Amino acid sequence: MKPSRRSDPWWLLSPTLLLLFVFFVFPLGVLFKDSFYAWDLITPARYVGLANYRALSRSGELWHTFLTTLSLSTLIVIGSMVAGLALALLLDRPGRWIAFLRGAVFSAYVVSWVSVALLFLWMLDADAGIFAHLLRAIGVDSPNFLGDPRCAPWAVAGISIWKITGYALVLFLAGLQDVPPSVLEAAELDGASSRQRFLTVTWPLLRPTTLFVATTSLIASFQLFDVVRVVTQGGPVRSTTVFVYAIYEQLFLDLRVGRASAEAVVFFLVLLALTALNFAVFREKEAV
Repeated sequence: MKPSRRSDPWWLLSPTLLLLFVFFVFPLGVLFKDSFYAWDLITPARYVGLANYRALSRSGELWHTFLTTLSLSTLIVIGSMVAGLALALLLDRPGRWIAFLRGAVFSAYVVSWVSVALLFLWMLDADAGIFAHLLRAIGVDSPNFLGDPRCAPWAVAGISIWKITGYALVLFLAGLQDVPPSVLEAAELDGASSRQRFLTVTWPLLRPTTLFVATTSLIASFQLFDVVRVVTQGGPVRSTTVFVYAIYEQLFLDLRVGRASAEAVVFFLVLLALTALNFAVFREKEAV
């Protein structure tokens, strides 16, 4: 048999690395370059240095967009993880009805974002929506879920949580089924209650799964666009204008390629920093 060489793993990785370069590294480089130019897709591009970054900073738009995105992402990540873990603990048992309920919850995740957004656009309508009718039927004034700046962010977060809870459910179910039954039985024989078994045995063993769910959910929530575009269009009063929708406005509505690129670069760096922070927090907890 021919002995392996040090370069062999790199040859095996080369197709993936090539795709990564073509579809990620190279576009990121072009994006970074375009952020230093002013271009409206019609006239020739003009080098402006850091003017795009300064314009975003002075307008306050960048900070407002960051806070809106961060607050929505926090609600979505925590809400979907709590709901997914609670459902996983509830449905971690055999049975046909249990399997049906698992499939029903997960089915929301495989439906397209646009379809989900259109469904909730109808359900949350202030005049003809089903929630408005139900509230009026019991004598309660229905809030304008999508037209009130105080309600719209919660509505967008709730729609997103409903959509991705099935994803968290499946991963947490897989994590629960990897917990050794012998460890739980030993804790039960030692007199640990169900709550104590969860906190001292199940939850620590679920930390790798929790880290993966938290990281992927964070990335997905920061890329939120379809729901905002269909349901609120960034309003009311820009209360739901997240990073991706703000980039869309700069590029396709205002034709500011340079400013959109600058905002996308900031978005990438923020997401990278939050992901690294997420890993650091969970690793520190595991070390403890």
